[in-house]
Amino acid sequence: MRLIFPLVLSAMTQQTLAAQSSEFIKDLGKDSLATSIELLKVTVPAIIVTQILEEFGLIVYIGNILEPIMGSMGLVGELGLVWATAILTTPYGAIGVYAALGPSLNLTGADMTVLCSIILIAHSLPVELSITKKAGAGMIPLGLIRLLGVFVYGVMLNKICTYFALWQDPAIMLFRAGPKKQTLMQWTGGQCINILVICTVIFFILLAMRFLKAVGVIKLLEYLLKTLLPLFGMSHRAAPVTVVGMILGVAYGGALIIKETTAGKMDSREVFNSLALMSLSHGLIEDTLVMMALGAKLGGILWGRLLFSLLVMYLLVRVVDYLSSRSGVNN
Repeated sequence: MRLIFPLVLSAMTQQTLAAQSSEFIKDLGKDSLATSIELLKVTVPAIIVTQILEEFGLIVYIGNILEPIMGSMGLVGELGLVWATAILTTPYGAIGVYAALGPSLNLTGADMTVLCSIILIAHSLPVELSITKKAGAGMIPLGLIRLLGVFVYGVMLNKICTYFALWQDPAIMLFRAGPKKQTLMQWTGGQCINILVICTVIFFILLAMRFLKAVGVIKLLEYLLKTLLPLFGMSHRAAPVTVVGMILGVAYGGALIIKETTAGKMDSREVFNSLALMSLSHGLIEDTLVMMALGAKLGGILWGRLLFSLLVMYLLVRVVDYLSSRSGVNN
């Protein structure tokens, strides 16, 4: 009997672990499939439109229009189409355009870091600004903060990379670059491979997210951010929703803020500061991993972007406090 019980217990434990593993793989597969489907809804049209524009020579004209802005950040004008796509759709839409254009542009790690940084700061503006408006903050002020933030950070990051010769090696491309002259079948085959690579990257990013959550990295990041938020015009009431927005995205954070303001738990100043901070710096885990897969460097797209966002918010809060105090004195 003494031998039977350990054997039975061991068999039950193995069975439980097998069931949990099976459930984990099944859930991960479902999440990956759902995310990939949503990704394909955006990337496939973006790839097709980009190819049509290229076939008719319109990429050159778009590049010429956006060249002054992109050039100030050390980027070629053609990449303006990638960023413009991100602004109007999602980062995945920008990935689709980049998959069609990027491999032939001979970009450095610094170029990719600047490009991915501006995509992360300003993307999906029609949707995300609508969410912030519903949450109680003006679309125009937050839109200006994000667009000005892109320009300032993009220029600064380019200057730093150039001055210190950072990340000047060629960017590591996950996408297949086809020959300059391709038949329709060659182009289609190449883009199918690129899409498969993107979907594979998404799978491993979701796997990494679950691992980071399991080992407590996300909880640690939440704790660190909560301790800093009072410096940026927010009390402990705003900390949880702001942290959620910064880690997961504006849609999640905005939804929670709508709930909190309805319950009267956050005042208008905290709402604005919270939305402004998460607008400049959100999707810190998943979006960052996606951009790293494109060849961007962690120092620029995460740590630099986070530091820049906190600095901007600190200065913004100090300026607003100063103007408020001056207004009170004058009255």
